[in-house]
Amino acid sequence: MKIQLTEEESEKIFHNSLCNGHQIAHYGLQMDYSEKEYEKAKKRLQKKGEDACLEDVWLEILKGGGTLTLVDEENGMDPSVITLKEVHERVQESPVRHLMDAINEQDDGDTADVILQSVFYQDVVFG
Repeated sequence: MKIQLTEEESEKIFHNSLCNGHQIAHYGLQMDYSEKEYEKAKKRLQKKGEDACLEDVWLEILKGGGTLTLVDEENGMDPSVITLKEVHERVQESPVRHLMDAINEQDDGDTADVILQSVFYQDVVFG
C-alpha cells in the first residue's frame, strides 16, 4: 500500500514526531542545527505572534530553507542531514502501520521514533 500525503500533512506528522520522538536520545542521537538559523526561525515565529517551542522552531528552520542534522554520538553512523524536501518525500515512505497510526492520531513515541528514522535514514535503523 502506498500512501500519498500533501506537503502540509507531511509537515504536521513530522512536527508531531519531533514532539513525541524523544526516544531517539536513547539511541545516542542528537539533533544539530545552525544557531543562526535557529534564531532567525524563532524570530519569524515570534513575528507571527506564535509562542514557539523547540520543535516549532526546528520545523521553521526547514521551512526557511535550512537543514536539520541527526548526529549519532554512540554508534558510528554518519550524520544525516535533511531539508524540508526530505520531509515532504519521506514521511509518506514510513512503514504503513506507523504512518496510519500517525494519520489516525493514534500515535505514540514508537510511531514518532519510526517516522523520524524514516525521514532521516530512509529506514528503521534503531530499536
